[in-house]
Amino acid sequence: MAFEVKNKEGNKLVNTGFTAGDLETPGFRMEAMDMALPFGSVKATQWFFDGIKMTHSESEFNRPIVLDWKGDVEMITMCFNLQGKLSIAHNDIPGAFELSSNQHNMFYGKEAEGKMKVEELKMRSFLIQLSKKSFFDIAAEGNDALKRFADLIGAGKSIAFSHSNLNIELNLQQCIGAVLNCKYSDPLKRMFFFSKAIEMLVLQAESFDKSVPSKSLYVKKEYDKERILFARDYLVKHMECPPTLTELSRNAGINEFKLKRGFKEIFNMTAFEYLSAVRLEMARTDLLDNKKPISEIAFELGYSSLQHFSAAFKKKFGVAPSNVTNGKKIV
Repeated sequence: MAFEVKNKEGNKLVNTGFTAGDLETPGFRMEAMDMALPFGSVKATQWFFDGIKMTHSESEFNRPIVLDWKGDVEMITMCFNLQGKLSIAHNDIPGAFELSSNQHNMFYGKEAEGKMKVEELKMRSFLIQLSKKSFFDIAAEGNDALKRFADLIGAGKSIAFSHSNLNIELNLQQCIGAVLNCKYSDPLKRMFFFSKAIEMLVLQAESFDKSVPSKSLYVKKEYDKERILFARDYLVKHMECPPTLTELSRNAGINEFKLKRGFKEIFNMTAFEYLSAVRLEMARTDLLDNKKPISEIAFELGYSSLQHFSAAFKKKFGVAPSNVTNGKKIV
């Protein structure tokens, strides 16, 4: 079986022949899928290398629907749910884990199943799946939480890394973006993807440490979280002329106090600290590509002046933008 998706009538919509052996295939390869379904479409890209499989999928549906999925390959799955709702159930784990938009967790099991709840008509996810050997090789020097997780995996116990799902903060989003926008060719691409898999595992472990104890003070309802995620996307989309906090709260349909406090609770920074970090990361990518003049990059990202941009960039990365275009390394 490997992996299959069914509708409520029990009809198989997706049925892949993926096996544990595919994770250990030598070399580096990419596969793209584009599936047309009676109620929408699914596009996915997969990368296989060094006992690791990365998958980015985007789905668009024309109506709300609940789909059943099931897999029987033994592996560790780092799940980053970017949009939509996804539930994950394991035979040995009581209950089910439902990941909402902008949540992540990590799971191990020999068999897994769950439901994909399509409510927003769009779903996006990013997965990193590792064989046991690859996980043990990478996590051997991890923190206490990773070591405990590895011990339970070694004992063959199906388990979730965190009892509650964690928010996808900016550093994890940037890692996912770096993978999806990677312009390296093989074999550098393989090395880059492997490094990002390690980095994201480290960031998941760090995220777990920061979440203990985890108690939501301001974002207690799913609606509030959805509004804050909308505010984040709106802010980034309009970065060339960003709204004020009052305008942002009005567009997002949430009061200004809850937006301000809730944003920091979810992303561990204020809304405009988040915007600044996204701007500077985009600027770094553009400068390394060396295809645009510095002034154009600064203007496109909404900086009021080249001097303001240069000062912010140097404070963040330790070098001036002009030094990056001249080949100086960013630290």
